[in-house]
Amino acid sequence: MEGTGELPMFPLGTVLVPTGVLPLHVFEPRYRALVERCLAGEPEFGVVLIERGSEVGGGDVRFEVGTVARIVEAARYDDGRFALVTVGAQRVRVERWLDDDPYPRAVVTPVPDAPAGPGDVRRRDAVEASLRRVLALASELGAAMPAGLDLPADPVAAGWRAAALAPLGPLDALALLQVDEPAARLDRLVAMLDDLAELLTLRLES
Repeated sequence: MEGTGELPMFPLGTVLVPTGVLPLHVFEPRYRALVERCLAGEPEFGVVLIERGSEVGGGDVRFEVGTVARIVEAARYDDGRFALVTVGAQRVRVERWLDDDPYPRAVVTPVPDAPAGPGDVRRRDAVEASLRRVLALASELGAAMPAGLDLPADPVAAGWRAAALAPLGPLDALALLQVDEPAARLDRLVAMLDDLAELLTLRLES
């Protein structure tokens, strides 16, 4: 999206980061309506993490920074449910929540990525090394290794790709999403991955 504007929103108990892949099973009537609207026009909606409450039924409290999800695959079942595959595009910041009828909506502003700076290539390489270590340890514990592990050369894109591949919890992923400076985000991601590696190593040794 370009500029501040209204966007359909899908609050979830998970975080989507740019370049991340998010499959969705859509069964609640209001989100079926959201998907129908997207498939009839611009196939995009916003994903934000639920701070308190549930994905189903409404009444939830939501964080203010999220990601535009672009629908790349959609299948509709006979009973009206949808199976979607979405990919994270740009970050957005919620300026104002609108009425949830017929589905959650918000006025959002795009959050562009700042360009990489001096030293960020070194930080990108540190992220890749830490990510490979984490995924190798996770594989020893039985997790499947993701495909396409080679990160982009651009440090900003590499950071988002690593965040999408890493087994991060939603609050850690949100913390990265809220950081605007690439250097700070890459440094934080390395620290998170190194903490994960320590935990996985302890599990392997126990």
